[in-house]
Amino acid sequence: MAPLKVLMVAEKPSIALSIATVLSGGKLYTRKASTEVHEFDGMFLGSHAYIKVTSVVGHVFRLDFPPAYQDWNASNPLDLFQAPVHKAESNRKVHICRHLNQEARGCGHLVLWLDCDREGENICFEVIECTGFQVNDARRKVHRARFSSVTEKDILKAMGNLVEPNRNEALAVDARQEIDLKVGVAFTRFQTTYFQGKYGNLDSRFISYGPCQTPTLGFCVQRYLQITSFKPEKFWTLHPYLVATMFQKLVMQDRILEVIDISEKQESKVRPSGLNTVNLLKVASSALGYGPQMAMQLAERLYTQGFISYPRTESTAYPSSFDFRGTLSALANNPVWGDYVERLLAEGYAKPRSGTDAGDHPPITPMRSATEDMLGKDAWRLYSYVCQHFLGTVSPDCKYIRSIFGSRLNMFKS
Repeated sequence: MAPLKVLMVAEKPSIALSIATVLSGGKLYTRKASTEVHEFDGMFLGSHAYIKVTSVVGHVFRLDFPPAYQDWNASNPLDLFQAPVHKAESNRKVHICRHLNQEARGCGHLVLWLDCDREGENICFEVIECTGFQVNDARRKVHRARFSSVTEKDILKAMGNLVEPNRNEALAVDARQEIDLKVGVAFTRFQTTYFQGKYGNLDSRFISYGPCQTPTLGFCVQRYLQITSFKPEKFWTLHPYLVATMFQKLVMQDRILEVIDISEKQESKVRPSGLNTVNLLKVASSALGYGPQMAMQLAERLYTQGFISYPRTESTAYPSSFDFRGTLSALANNPVWGDYVERLLAEGYAKPRSGTDAGDHPPITPMRSATEDMLGKDAWRLYSYVCQHFLGTVSPDCKYIRSIFGSRLNMFKS
């Protein structure tokens, strides 16, 4: 009996390689196509199978208007809100759709390894359309792999818990894409024709508009109005430099300072909740000096290499099934914080604070140990923060003593 033929599709070539490496035990053959295809003999659902793993590069299709609505002069911007839309291939040079169709021929199973968010779910159904598979077809089955990192443990766990793709989440993205297209194109055409007719020196061929620009523009206008309407007021500040310098000189000359009172107060700082994307970007900017684009590029690279979990999440609460001991054990051999991790494992780690479960992905978490030599300076600094934040979430609250000293100068020498 011929073995099963299985096609697996990931969202990025690097993730496809990670999946194929784990499932094949490193014994795979890679050939070039529109995107790389990794082939190997393995096991699938308890049976011997010939498995191919390839990938898309983001969305396969983009939404657009039919040719009749492409001419600015032939249609009013208002008409675009009622106009039909259709999908066209995003990158005609690469021909991802044709590539998927060819690789799917003769395959009885399709496993979707797209990112586990709404965009990924939408790409799942784009892949299904390209391959000719149908959901709920008994002859050629479609499976969805759910995962938050590309470590061996998570990949094998996802393979053991395959589900169906979620059509409702995919349709939600279709709706958002249509709204973005119609609002964006309609307002872009309106703005362009309106402003070009009023300002002859406008050197832009068109003035683009997107729904996400509206709140940003509001912030800019609000700040501009605050600056232009600002009225300076006189104010005074006290700089006690002379007094402090005098006492410093007296102490340095006599070298006698008598402590007359000490008061102590125990204070504490609670451990943090899990790390989400917004907080990651805040710290990357304020403490590491990385802008949002650079920070996310580094985080995506760490994710695809299996060092951290999926970096796009709104959740700060860990799921009840999260394996804290396993995650800590993966960091126990790290030369920087390994000793501290060993102590947490031996003495017991704290339960993380309750956070917000947004229903998407777990908080951003380190998945395996790394060193600066392995990652490079920039990626290492971001990875170090992710690790330290995670260790903070499972550590006891920070308790410390604040001491206040009362003193006086002894003005007389003995």
